[in-house]
Amino acid sequence: MKRADEAQLRLHALELEAVELAYPTPAGQQVVLRDLSLTLARGEIASLLGPSGCGKTTALRAIAGFQPLQSGRIWLMQREVGSARHQLPPEQRRIGMVFQDYALFPHLDVAGNVGFGLHRLARREREARVAEMLALVGLSALAKRAPHELSGGQQQRVALARALAPQPELLLMDEPFSNLDVTLRERLALEVRDLLKQTGTTAVIVTHDQHEAFAVADRIAVLADGRLQQWGTAMDLYHRPANRFVAGFVGEGVLLPGVADDEGCIHTELGRFRVDAGRGLSAGAAAELLVRPDDIQHDDASPLRATVVAKAFRGAEFLYTLALPSGQSLLSLVPSHHDHARGEAIGIRIELDHVVCFPA
Repeated sequence: MKRADEAQLRLHALELEAVELAYPTPAGQQVVLRDLSLTLARGEIASLLGPSGCGKTTALRAIAGFQPLQSGRIWLMQREVGSARHQLPPEQRRIGMVFQDYALFPHLDVAGNVGFGLHRLARREREARVAEMLALVGLSALAKRAPHELSGGQQQRVALARALAPQPELLLMDEPFSNLDVTLRERLALEVRDLLKQTGTTAVIVTHDQHEAFAVADRIAVLADGRLQQWGTAMDLYHRPANRFVAGFVGEGVLLPGVADDEGCIHTELGRFRVDAGRGLSAGAAAELLVRPDDIQHDDASPLRATVVAKAFRGAEFLYTLALPSGQSLLSLVPSHHDHARGEAIGIRIELDHVVCFPA
């Protein structure tokens, strides 16, 4: 990867260049990360998103300094901290960590946990910083409580306050919401984003939950089999997926069969659509059009009909599985006051703002 110019580099908090990492096995080396490159600006929040075993936690450990690299380089604030030849110890990287189980010290109260990494400060400075952090996370009244007396959400905030207290240059969070129930998880994800933005903290969060990644991150790295599949915003991943894996892993949808023509369009059972540039489809080539549930609108006046074959109630909406006359399936999100029975034919129309297709 070509290095950016010096002025641009000053804005970077984290840079990974062609990082490769492997674990020894009886049969040799098992490569876990391959050619991972990305750049994160100061104050940005990134998420490493992917299924189990994709390499996202390994990447986080490499950034933290817990895993040596086979090749490639890592920079933090324009300091090279990791390469095959040079490995700066974790304690010298000025990184904060929030672990999956929070790792709070049971023998210390909340204030003691938050102040644990501030032993180099004078007592008054340390007490002032602890008070500041507890106020930031809304736990000032619980300073003398033991960790076991707190709810899961409160423990998560203590862990976050402890990680932020020493003013790290980078905050790493490994599945920080996985121990919480779904409702609390989504609310705390938004709260954590607000706190990180309020403090101007650069952060990398590992998750397998796309909803968490969408709620927290400015940019998301989708990983699979140790390789970076796409690096972009949530909107990019959902509406402009780089490949089939991203299209299937992020959001819901179906791939509708079609045929490309010589005018840059694809012909499908639902009509003819002009394809976004860069898909490389030749005339007459078989292709598949990505259709998301929000692309299929319920419309009683439409001559195009589809049959309800399944439905899932989601409160404000139904997710309908529909069958076209050919038997091809579609998904559609419909307001829940439109309660159609299985086997009923309903009118639909397609509204594609982003036309994404792949060679069949």
